[in-house]
Amino acid sequence: MASQQQAAVRPNIRLVLFGLMIAMMLAMLDNMIVSTALPRIVGEFGGLNHFTWVVTAYVLGTTVSTPIWGKLGDLYGRKNVFLTAVVLFLLGSALCGMAGSSMLGGPDDGMVQLIAFRAVQGLGAGGLMVGVMAIIGDLVPPRERGRYQGMIAGIMAIAMVAGPLVGGFITDHLSWRWAFYVNLPLGGVALVLLIATLRLPRYRTEHRIDWLGAALLSVGITAIVLITTWGGNEYAWRSPQILGLAALALAALVAFGFVERRAPEPILPLGLFANRNFALISTIGFLLGFAMFGAMNFLPLYQQTVQGASATNSGLLLLPLMFGMLVVSLLVGRAITRTGRYRIYPIVGGAVMAVGLALLSLLDVHTSKLQSSLYMIVLGVGMGFLMQTSMLIAQNSVEQKDLGAASGAATFFRSIGGSFGISLFGAIFANRLAGTAAGGAFSGGGEAGAAMNIDQLRDLPAQAREAVLGGLADAISHVFLWAVLFAVLVPVLAWFIREIPLRTSNEPTGTPEEQAETALARSPSA
Repeated sequence: MASQQQAAVRPNIRLVLFGLMIAMMLAMLDNMIVSTALPRIVGEFGGLNHFTWVVTAYVLGTTVSTPIWGKLGDLYGRKNVFLTAVVLFLLGSALCGMAGSSMLGGPDDGMVQLIAFRAVQGLGAGGLMVGVMAIIGDLVPPRERGRYQGMIAGIMAIAMVAGPLVGGFITDHLSWRWAFYVNLPLGGVALVLLIATLRLPRYRTEHRIDWLGAALLSVGITAIVLITTWGGNEYAWRSPQILGLAALALAALVAFGFVERRAPEPILPLGLFANRNFALISTIGFLLGFAMFGAMNFLPLYQQTVQGASATNSGLLLLPLMFGMLVVSLLVGRAITRTGRYRIYPIVGGAVMAVGLALLSLLDVHTSKLQSSLYMIVLGVGMGFLMQTSMLIAQNSVEQKDLGAASGAATFFRSIGGSFGISLFGAIFANRLAGTAAGGAFSGGGEAGAAMNIDQLRDLPAQAREAVLGGLADAISHVFLWAVLFAVLVPVLAWFIREIPLRTSNEPTGTPEEQAETALARSPSA
């Protein structure tokens, strides 16, 4: 029965893949566009001390919703759930574009509105990311999946290239609001294409959602992100606010563990973590998101301030990073499909990524654009080895009926790592910046200081400008140095991954050999 269902959907794989690529590009493109446009948005709405929240709200929304979207897809069918996520993302995009406009009360509350609407966007984006990976998992057996997931990783890299370019053009020549409105036509194309072509097999009929577990997980994760965002910045680490959030996070996550053990359909099945490969790759995904998303958020800031690039040119300056990631992702995907072997790639990728981040920690006011480009190529190569290999290993560790939950969990840990990274690195950046000339220009000095933007920075006297740029470069390089400490753990953990043969079929049953391989992949000792 399953093979007949798969045969029915496989002829549409190319059209479906094109629609999925557009949907994935929505989430990735938007975040990169906003990262490039952030300095201008901050210049209009407020000071540098708020800029990480525009990104944090998006990542937080993605993080808390990802496991829920994955489980909903398992229970109710991935097509309708995925299309709902697309619609929610487009709604959030439209609202972000209107933030601070006269229709919503004017610019006084613009930053608050933008942060709230970015959270709505993030809720939809969580469904896009996990949905794309789970749908590919339904359509393509694990042995062939590396090639397709490599293509998706390539699209993510292209989106990362196009995002800064489009964001830079929009920022320089149009209103920053079009950084959000540009999602609407792309989303419309994806919706029409997927409605017409996507046909998926069904593996489950149960309809029980662990809403209590989802609520507890959301509360716990939100509290932790607030701790990393506010601790040592808005509030002292031993303040009642931070200690209260810590108590709330601990209580919520402990309760979540008890609920998940007893829930008929847990939102995040804890049994998955009895498998060694799944537990290792989840931790690696967390560290990848932590180092990658947390540190990369500061590259456009360095390029537009210290290197003096326009928003458009800062997008072009990110091309080496994306090129390295694109080429390696495609090559690794094809190599996995041809050989069926994958263990070496996260080991090599983690080591190369750590080297790339270490090189970026050398950035200062005298670093040339050629030097920074070479550093970014190294980081991109490391990311290319890791991005989709981690998802492939996670999916190959579970039965087909749990594919959505596994994809959701893998995406969840990468997202939560990104959320923690952005929050923690933002706090590290702010603390390092405090007390310097740059800190006084951008985050101090009352309202005038809070409103300092890039154009005003360029108007400063040469000596003052040099001092401000030196402080900014030092704070940014310090962020990359901290990222290295987390990245070096990736190859160490990847060394303990066990090479389990990739299944050649998505059918829940198969030959005795295939059944034995599946049982081995899911056993606690694996």
